[in-house]
Amino acid sequence: MLAKRIIPCLDVKDGQTVKGTNFVNLRQAGDPVALGKAYSEQGADELVFLDITASHEGRKTFATMVTRVAAELSIPFTVGGGIGALADVDTMLSAGADKVSVNSAALRRPALIDEISNHFGSQVCVVAIDARCRADGKWECYLNGGRIPTGRTLFDWAHEAQERGAGEILFTSMNHDGVKNGFANDALRQLADTLTIPVIASGGAGAKEHFRDVFAIGHADAALAASVFHFGEIPIPELKHYLHQEGINVRLTD
Repeated sequence: MLAKRIIPCLDVKDGQTVKGTNFVNLRQAGDPVALGKAYSEQGADELVFLDITASHEGRKTFATMVTRVAAELSIPFTVGGGIGALADVDTMLSAGADKVSVNSAALRRPALIDEISNHFGSQVCVVAIDARCRADGKWECYLNGGRIPTGRTLFDWAHEAQERGAGEILFTSMNHDGVKNGFANDALRQLADTLTIPVIASGGAGAKEHFRDVFAIGHADAALAASVFHFGEIPIPELKHYLHQEGINVRLTD
């Protein structure tokens, strides 16, 4: 069985790491290059960097940061934010990223997934899905950082993304984001049990037990979190030793 992965996520705005609650109320969390290097040294399995203000000028700044990150890291990392064409993917891979994450652009033009997979390989393409559970119990996908509802359901879109060549699904529950009450384990389990590609859980981490549950109950392949790592609430080595003791297969470092 493959080891479960712990993935810190760094939202980058104007060259700084930021973190909010329910996709709003951002506060600064530090230099993304220094944070990324520290997480690598602490035993993180992968990292995700998201450019949350991906204008043309913002992307040039972000690409420069990606080059700096690649020089410091010994683990794989994914970049995302505003990627809508093969040229954007090429820019990020050339700067040193291992994978790219696509979200709104793929929902608007699903063929983008096919193009990335066919041109660079499915292992490069992570399809990120921001979804909110509605009052009727259905999970609806959103565009533009959780601002625009689409009418597409989480499970329908995740399966289409897989069929088009996505290598992984990164599912963020908007209901759980930044609230720290645990991951959306029921929805995650349904995703993980019906897809054949890995599922990364995002949204809701607040305690070590939440990571245990997302693997044991939610059947996720990886767990992504931000504020609990950025603000020192859960040290990664401590988390991994806890998970190991709970019977979760994780990669331990000295």
